[in-house]
Amino acid sequence: MQRRFQGPPTSFIVIAVALIQVLGTVFSASHQAALRPLDPLAFMLLLAGPAALAFRTRRPAVMLPITLAATSSYLLLGYAWGPIVLSLAFSIVLTAAAGLRWQAWLGAGICAVAVVLMAVLAGDETGLVRASAGVAWAAILVLIGEGFRRRGERMAEYRRRREAAKQAERDEYRLTLARDIHDVVAHSLSMINVQASVALHLGTNDPEKLRPALEAIKAASKESLAEVRQLLGVLRDDAPLSPAAPPSLGRIPELVDDARRGGLEVRFENSVGADRAGPTQQEAAYRIVQEALSNVRRHSGAASAVVLLELAGNALRVRIDDDGGGLRVAAAGNGLRGMRERVEALGGTLGLTPLEPGLRVEANLPLNAGQEGHQR
Repeated sequence: MQRRFQGPPTSFIVIAVALIQVLGTVFSASHQAALRPLDPLAFMLLLAGPAALAFRTRRPAVMLPITLAATSSYLLLGYAWGPIVLSLAFSIVLTAAAGLRWQAWLGAGICAVAVVLMAVLAGDETGLVRASAGVAWAAILVLIGEGFRRRGERMAEYRRRREAAKQAERDEYRLTLARDIHDVVAHSLSMINVQASVALHLGTNDPEKLRPALEAIKAASKESLAEVRQLLGVLRDDAPLSPAAPPSLGRIPELVDDARRGGLEVRFENSVGADRAGPTQQEAAYRIVQEALSNVRRHSGAASAVVLLELAGNALRVRIDDDGGGLRVAAAGNGLRGMRERVEALGGTLGLTPLEPGLRVEANLPLNAGQEGHQR
């Protein structure tokens, strides 16, 4: 697709060139002795060139032939000399700017040949000098149009790259939100499922302990609904919500308590201060622990787990061990894939190590990545 120079509005160019050609020629004709006085045909030719410029966006190929024919006819009929060539000059520039290079150079060549022939027929030495200047100007007009065309292409490429970068940013953002939604839903539904199983068991064998299990289900469902509503609201461009603060290391004990209420024995060890890791690392650590504990409860059949947070050089190490069946019970799914994507986005590593029995999930998050914070 050919790129066209935008520039001023077409109507402005047409009106301005028409006024200059008509008024300038009338003024010039009053100060020279022309072979033929200005008549209706002369004014039609003076307006034909500017009128042709109106096609610069719809059919740019017709501009130069019309202006060239109108200008040549005007001069050959012997009318008074004036700014009749203005529309021709504009048509050469706009044709080159529209990407019609061969047509622009052909039109400029015809003008150059005509100027040289007129100078030779006149037999005036100064005419040859003026003809040389005319030839040079014909080439300059094409080069000006080429410059406009290349500038338009650079601007279009810049806009394309900027839009592509924005789209990539939006896609990455939505992928992050999708991972968050998966983690929240998987964790909450897993805990609700465990607590519902406990409630069913207690409803038959120990009704007095039924209330705490139901309260845990209510609290988990309320919290997960609020967080999912928040995340989904951010996806709605028509009604965005104010994003909540990202989860931090300080909220990991809540995950541990949820797992304990589900019957899992969890030991939590944390030697990392909240000021040692940035918001991005803290959120990633929270989501990794959340997904790992959900997997332990849903798939591994483990009875106990250990959650460890520590500094390892210039990285935050997150480790979750369990005594369940490991990956032999369930293949790696979206949860583990999401954890790996989170870690790799920060330049870290994620390892899955089989234990006897159980599985170790270990993530190393560089502390110097994403220190500007995670923004939604």
